[in-house]
Amino acid sequence: MNPNHVAIIMDGNGRWAKLRGLKRTEGHLKGSETLKELVEYAFSNGVKVLSVFAFSTENFNRSKVEVDFLMDLFIKKFNEYFYELHQKGIKVVFSKKDAGLPLKLESIIKDVTEKTKDNKNGIFNICINYGGQDEILDMTKKVCTKVINNELDINSITKEVISNNLYQDLPPIDLLIRTSGEYRISNFMLWQMAYAEFYFTDVLWPDFDEKELENAISAFNKRDRRYGGVKKK
Repeated sequence: MNPNHVAIIMDGNGRWAKLRGLKRTEGHLKGSETLKELVEYAFSNGVKVLSVFAFSTENFNRSKVEVDFLMDLFIKKFNEYFYELHQKGIKVVFSKKDAGLPLKLESIIKDVTEKTKDNKNGIFNICINYGGQDEILDMTKKVCTKVINNELDINSITKEVISNNLYQDLPPIDLLIRTSGEYRISNFMLWQMAYAEFYFTDVLWPDFDEKELENAISAFNKRDRRYGGVKKK
């Protein structure tokens, strides 16, 4: 059975470019093209929710040239591509902090979210200006405010309440993929991946094609998922 929710840490754009004597920005451009192909393939092959780590809060520490290029790339690709996703019935959501992105990008994000909100053929979750610890911190403040305002009883706080107050209320991650040979989760969707299966590959993100995704899903289907229990004979 294919995973319901796949999450991807898209790593290796810069190294891909360096190996070819190109600028890091060329790697990001190629990586955006890879993402477009993988999104279409994933939803056409049974994945219901796809989450991708597009830009972390820590990524703002990179050079201004690189950050500005990425912001412009997001604006360009969102404008070019999301009409196609909308036509295919994909709901697009964004996991992000409330502030920090350029106003033009925030405007596009709002427009895409509104236009695709009623789509039913899959959910594409883009994590941008995102950090897993920040998400849990912001959720905690939101829940505490509800308790203070008598909108929520403290004894009624459940795992479901926490999930409902994250940036997006999504099903648990089944399969986490990280490219480029790194073995860490880099502060990505910490709450949602409590029982995720991890798949690490040395393949750099721009080279992660449909076959590589098939390999990841095949590996997932061989895992014994017991969720803390014992497999029944």
